[in-house]
Amino acid sequence: MFRDFVREHAERLGLTGYVQNLPNGSVEVGAEGEKDKLEQLARYLKIGPPAATVDRVITEWSEYRGSYSDFRIRY
Repeated sequence: MFRDFVREHAERLGLTGYVQNLPNGSVEVGAEGEKDKLEQLARYLKIGPPAATVDRVITEWSEYRGSYSDFRIRY
C-alpha cells in the first residue's frame, strides 16, 4: 500500500527511481528528478496514504546521476 502510494506520486511528478521495504520495517525511496518535484514527493511521504503511520522522513540530497529510467517498486 505505501509503496504503491509512493510510486503513484513519483510517476505523477515525473520522477525516476525506486521504493522498497527494508528488513527493519522502514521504507526506502531513491528518486531522481527536478528538485522542486523531489521536494513535493518528500511532502507526500510525510503524510503517506490514509492507513499509514509515518514516524519520520529522513532526506539526503545528492547529485543527479541518471541511474533510473522509470520509477519501480523493488521486492
